[in-house]
Amino acid sequence: MGERLMGRKFDPILRPSPTVRYDSKLPPPAIARPMARITLKITKFPAPAAAPKSPTSRAKRAQLQNKRHKPPPPAVAAAPAPAEYRPRTDRGKPRSKQAAVAASPAPIELRPRAVPPPSATRSPRHENPDDPRLSKRMSELGLCSRREADEWIENGWVKVDGKVIDVLGARVSPLARIEVAKAAAQHQSELVTILLNKPVGYVSGQAEDGHTPASVLLKPENRWADDPSATKFKPGHLRGLAPAGRLDIDSTGLIVFTQDGRVAKRLVGSHSEVEKEYLVRVEGKLDDAGMKLLQHGLELDGVKLRPARVSWQNEHQLRFLLREGRKRQIRRMCELVGLVVTGLKRVRSGSVSLGQLPVGQWRYLRRDEKF
Repeated sequence: MGERLMGRKFDPILRPSPTVRYDSKLPPPAIARPMARITLKITKFPAPAAAPKSPTSRAKRAQLQNKRHKPPPPAVAAAPAPAEYRPRTDRGKPRSKQAAVAASPAPIELRPRAVPPPSATRSPRHENPDDPRLSKRMSELGLCSRREADEWIENGWVKVDGKVIDVLGARVSPLARIEVAKAAAQHQSELVTILLNKPVGYVSGQAEDGHTPASVLLKPENRWADDPSATKFKPGHLRGLAPAGRLDIDSTGLIVFTQDGRVAKRLVGSHSEVEKEYLVRVEGKLDDAGMKLLQHGLELDGVKLRPARVSWQNEHQLRFLLREGRKRQIRRMCELVGLVVTGLKRVRSGSVSLGQLPVGQWRYLRRDEKF
């Protein structure tokens, strides 16, 4: 606190206690002297030594410039590869120059690494992006459908030029040789095709607008009792069935459900030549010009229809033979010539006819039947 405070003793300040009473006869208590005034003395200490100044920006630029123009270090020759250790057996004996040369290791010969030809490193799917996919090529050849081809490829049942291809999406040359394993043929022989006489009120495909699909009728109890096929029913026969062709909700007759992609392609392919026969009940008058238009000359949605064979079955019923299946094609054709369709029934697809199959029942396609 300073030199004046050093070694000085202060007397305590005495204050009267509230509980103590003093007698007037006694002398008054001593009163402490007032506290001495405290004086603070501020001493200035010397400032610390200044740190060394960092180089200025100009000095820094000079250092960087010296580093840039510093000549590169001299190149160091690569150390030779260690020679193979060979124990010497002629220690202590003089060696001739020829012997020293013969004892030195042979120089290492550098050979370029062999690179396999491109055809061996590229898979068929990368051969040519313009080549068709394997599944599509198999479908074009009539071996199976694309869905079946994908299944066969995954199972390893397909060979292309002698090599097994088990990768989906692989591309092959149109000239490639495609082989199918016997297991695939056996699997295909187990696929079934079912013929159904669809009643009115059922749609041929998936359920739409609350209408029931015709596939719900494919139950064991709905199988025709007089089915000429010897195929024994299995629950697996009802899995994977797809309708091969459409038949609208107001029509009845033959509709085909199949597990075999070959059958589906033959019936509904864009280049299908299978003839379908329909019996159509109509109302209205049809003259010769209208009949010729039905046979050839009409178009739907801007696309000209293929030629059809149309004739009178009786005074109220026409017979249509078509090789295409546009949506509601017959009904729209009749409307264009002033006729109203009151009933439509498909009775044949290719060489397979509806026959005596009752409405709402189904049967198997026999082995001897072909579309």
